[in-house]
Amino acid sequence: MNKTLFAIILTTLTADAFSQSNVVTTDFNFGFENTSITQKLPDKWFQWGSNYLISIDTSIKHSGENSIIIQPSEGRTANSFGCVAYSIPAQYEGKEIELRAFMKLLDVSEGPIGLMLRIDGSSGSLQFDNMQRKNIMGTSDWTLYSVKLPYPQRAKTIYIGAILSGKGQLWVDDFELLIDGVSIEKVKKVKPEELKADLDREFDKGSGIQNFEINEQRIEDLKLLGLVWGFLKYYHPNIAAGNFNWDYELFRIIPQIIKTKSPKERDNILCNWITSLGAFDNNGKSFEADSEIKIMPDLEWISKSNLSKELTTLLLNVENAKRTGKNYYISLADNVRNPVFSNENAYAWMNFPDIGFRLLSLYRYWNIIQYYSPYKYLIEENWEEVLGEFIPKFINASDETQYRLKVLELIARVNDTHANIWSDNILSRYLGINYAPYEIQFIEGVPVISNCYEVRSNFSPQLQKGDVILSINKKPVDKILSDRVEISPASNYPTKLRYIARNLLRTNDSILNIEFKRGDISLQRIVRTFPQEKINMTQKMDTCFKFIQPDIAYLYPGSIKNKYLPSIMSKVQDSKGLIIDLRCYPSEFIVFTLSSFLMPQNTPFVKFSRGSIEYPGLFVIDKGLLSVGRNNSDFYKGKVIILVNETTISQAEYTAMALRIAPKATVVGSTTAGADGNVSPFSLPGGVNTMITGIGVYYPDGSETQRVGIIPDIEIKPTIQGLKRNQDELLEKAVEIILK
Repeated sequence: MNKTLFAIILTTLTADAFSQSNVVTTDFNFGFENTSITQKLPDKWFQWGSNYLISIDTSIKHSGENSIIIQPSEGRTANSFGCVAYSIPAQYEGKEIELRAFMKLLDVSEGPIGLMLRIDGSSGSLQFDNMQRKNIMGTSDWTLYSVKLPYPQRAKTIYIGAILSGKGQLWVDDFELLIDGVSIEKVKKVKPEELKADLDREFDKGSGIQNFEINEQRIEDLKLLGLVWGFLKYYHPNIAAGNFNWDYELFRIIPQIIKTKSPKERDNILCNWITSLGAFDNNGKSFEADSEIKIMPDLEWISKSNLSKELTTLLLNVENAKRTGKNYYISLADNVRNPVFSNENAYAWMNFPDIGFRLLSLYRYWNIIQYYSPYKYLIEENWEEVLGEFIPKFINASDETQYRLKVLELIARVNDTHANIWSDNILSRYLGINYAPYEIQFIEGVPVISNCYEVRSNFSPQLQKGDVILSINKKPVDKILSDRVEISPASNYPTKLRYIARNLLRTNDSILNIEFKRGDISLQRIVRTFPQEKINMTQKMDTCFKFIQPDIAYLYPGSIKNKYLPSIMSKVQDSKGLIIDLRCYPSEFIVFTLSSFLMPQNTPFVKFSRGSIEYPGLFVIDKGLLSVGRNNSDFYKGKVIILVNETTISQAEYTAMALRIAPKATVVGSTTAGADGNVSPFSLPGGVNTMITGIGVYYPDGSETQRVGIIPDIEIKPTIQGLKRNQDELLEKAVEIILK
């Protein structure tokens, strides 16, 4: 299963997803010794996930009388997992939290195990780790594992647990939770702060906003409201202090705005609203930067929107307010400093939010981009006009599916491959729950069958490598592309095509009518489709390292472990060339470990831009550059070839940035996904889960990586003829360069 999506599923599970998981306890039962005969799990423990059997085991345990065993049921699907979990109120102070437990594995495959540590705030996950990227599988005896995370100040609930996402069996026992190195049983409790924003529950069951007439002036009024609402959310000190549930304040002001008969009346209502928020201290000075400014806050609308003099003055006073650098709705992650959207309620119990909540969704997303997207300037259209364009689209969304499609269309306008709707059952049903078991790639600009997947059922393939898809269910591919490109978020067009290709052969039917071209002949077939769990879509390399010729080594970071690198590099030290295939997502972060073998000295390779809490919308470039490598006279002297394409995304792009500095390094392939930088997840009403790239990533000279991607030194793209001959043309080019 895609590890990023699996993590998102776990971070967005809500109380209505299970029967007793929202029961918070202070009676710790970390060794599973307290049990009840009426319960299948130890006291206070509960289950997340589905299609897995979780139960007490009295025969195999690390200590005491009991352990927990997790194993798949017969109904296990490719996207399912089993997690035994436990919740604790976050009534403690500290800076770091650590979870430890002993785990035992037997024949674990097709998905890793891990400890799960999740810290929630008022409306969602603040910190999360489930060890999935460590890719722990196989068989092993009892071993102590550990997960550490920063302990956020706004923590409300701590969730701990153990996960199995593949086949086999997992036992877990003897959990231990520590804060700043001290067992939680010995940490002094503190009374959690209750803020007014947390206590306001008036609109939990709906905004109460009904249909109303939409005309040009009303859209302009609601557009201004969205601008003012978002500006106040991030700039007003009293909102930042948690004195208002700002979602629900929107539902109090909308009914007044939609009844106004003139801009003057509208501006008076907004003036009264801002005044009612209370007084605050004023800085009396504008921002002065001591670092290179990448983006200035976009607040020109205040003076250019023909607002009343009184409203303009009030907004400018808020702009100049004294802010503490803390905000109830936004913080910056430790060290990395990407935005953490702390109290954005997902309202997951409403699949189809009402008009008020749909407008909230639009305003929330639009303003997150307005103030906390490091690449807002790359949107290449007037973002303010986009707000006005989408107001009637969100209001008129007719059902839960149309609402999500409008959200998806809005996200696509940001041009960020990290931004999408992740793990959504409603969208999944829209795209189709069944798949034809073929992989599609866009090669030479057309969709081509590139692989036939293994099917766990009687199946005889009717399509073959190199077949060019012409139409699906009588609908021409060109028409499908034009319909889907606007709801396919990505940083660049090749990555949009990759996203579309994944979903081309999905349907809710049992068959698809495929017209295709094989050579010069056009053919038509009725192709069977299957549920995802019947298809093995996972293509794993049998090894992360091999010699493809006596003097040419090949490294596949998709299954690498840092601990392997010393042994691997000792074997390749005298070879002619090393091919690093980054057409994958690295299983471990290898930027600094691998570069230490490839570089003769410490070399700068990247700089970052970060946002601001005190001046929302401001992004400055970090002072100094980040370097890789070390002083190493024994560095690798052979040629280094780095393979990339549109599947090279995020951490893989960052890795390519760093490794291309190596002497004799050459990047071969095509432009990457163009989404470099740590991600910042958040939710929208209706349980819609999304994220954005949270920090700006640039080469030392300031060159872009977002949207542009990693530009290869030598551009090579697959061809249809090469695919038919089972050639890997990028790999062949790499060998040619090494031997030249």
